[in-house]
Amino acid sequence: MPLMGKADRVTAVLLLAFSVAFAAGALKYYAWWGDSGPGPAFMPFWLGLVMAAIALLLLLRKPRDTGKDWVPRGEGARRVLVVLGVTVAFVVLMQVVGMIVGGALFLAVLMRYLERQPWWQTIVISVTAAAFNWLVFAHWLRVPIPQGIFWTF
Repeated sequence: MPLMGKADRVTAVLLLAFSVAFAAGALKYYAWWGDSGPGPAFMPFWLGLVMAAIALLLLLRKPRDTGKDWVPRGEGARRVLVVLGVTVAFVVLMQVVGMIVGGALFLAVLMRYLERQPWWQTIVISVTAAAFNWLVFAHWLRVPIPQGIFWTF
């Protein structure tokens, strides 16, 4: 079996196991239906089923060799490690800088360092994304998000 075929199989099995556990956990810990309609388990359960279907399709698909390594090398490996490092830094620092500011910084670092976007574009997109996240999650939906030191005023 080609190397990419093995990678697809491993990924499909892991996704299938995760999705079944996700759907079962939704039904175990949350109500399927409430007095006014779908309960908190409704969406996660269906999401788990969709992920399981995708995993099954990946498992049933004929393996093909793309000629590429399963694990990226060189520039590809550097990019993967940068994204992983920036993501870990974002999660670790979220309680300090908050989710809105942290998300903007996360996006700015990836845009500037990996994609080499101009500063003006990086700033405009990062600030716009932060404003949109604040508007939707903090203001409109009133989701309790980490606010950090910048939102204590």
